[in-house]
Amino acid sequence: MARPVRTLPLAVSLAAVLAGSLLCGTALGAAGIGWPQVLRYLGAGLTGGTIRPDEVAAYTIVWELRFPRAVLAAVVGAGLSAIGVAVQALVRNALADPFVLGISSGAAVGANAVLLFGTLAALGVWALSVAAFASALLAMVLVYAAARTAHGLTPMRLVLTGTAMYYGFSAITTLMVFTTDRGEAARSAMMWLLGSLSGAGWGSVPIAGLAVAAALTHLLLSAGRLNALAMGDETAAALGVDPERLRRELFVVAAAATGAVVAVSGAIGFVGLMVPHATRMLVGADHRRVLAVAPLLGAVLLVWVDLLSRVLMAPVELPVGVITAVIGVPCFVLLMRRRRYTFGGGA
Repeated sequence: MARPVRTLPLAVSLAAVLAGSLLCGTALGAAGIGWPQVLRYLGAGLTGGTIRPDEVAAYTIVWELRFPRAVLAAVVGAGLSAIGVAVQALVRNALADPFVLGISSGAAVGANAVLLFGTLAALGVWALSVAAFASALLAMVLVYAAARTAHGLTPMRLVLTGTAMYYGFSAITTLMVFTTDRGEAARSAMMWLLGSLSGAGWGSVPIAGLAVAAALTHLLLSAGRLNALAMGDETAAALGVDPERLRRELFVVAAAATGAVVAVSGAIGFVGLMVPHATRMLVGADHRRVLAVAPLLGAVLLVWVDLLSRVLMAPVELPVGVITAVIGVPCFVLLMRRRRYTFGGGA
């Protein structure tokens, strides 16, 4: 494997790229708004400044639609990438991603109930997020109950149980789509299943942001234990790490954060699978380095992917998950072809 890139300069560079990406994600779009106006509207929104009455429409597009959407894309990208690192450590499987535990397909059941049948309509704009998060938590409980044995959680049982639950919940969502007679609602449901940030607003950012920040903080504090767990249970125990307790912690953190992220973005694939591997290729397998870089790399990636979803076929919007798959598949194949790279540090 090539010599790892220094982590701090890379993280600072990615943070600067992320700031520029957020500006691009806000400035570019079908409605042509010049850069000077965009910067002025952002300044007004951030500082509580004033705008002219004839600028209200353009200001709304920038401050109420594009900017929160770009911010939410960054939060979701960072969250999926961090959770991907955690899940790959949890199940010790290089092919694991945030959705391998079946949580996303569980969230889809609640989201489809709202989109197709108007469940929880009394909650208004919060109905979709609340239903998706609640059903994700229910899926988490079911997976944990089914996977746990007297000997605790084992990686293989978690993968098998999560996969089985994924197929079960997917069957339920497919049945829900086929039994509805509302064509536009079915289209919205399929859009959500493929990942979309079209409903992003300032109300969605704090929910996902707090969940991702809490999960990332816990993972960073546990980076040393993750390194020990990656070396096997016996080695981890010899180093003073309780593998069973750590797996429980990782399961709860990953499942809760996945539920919060999926609730506001739908099921966006490949980010949580691809970004951790790309990060390890850059900085090595040490989880301290990986968790410092992967969220920033994932945030930058998803901001640009979301921008592409808006502008490639404007005014039609493409599902974000379609573009991540189009980008992720060839990148992952190229990564596998690199003889010097070992997936997850040892496979």
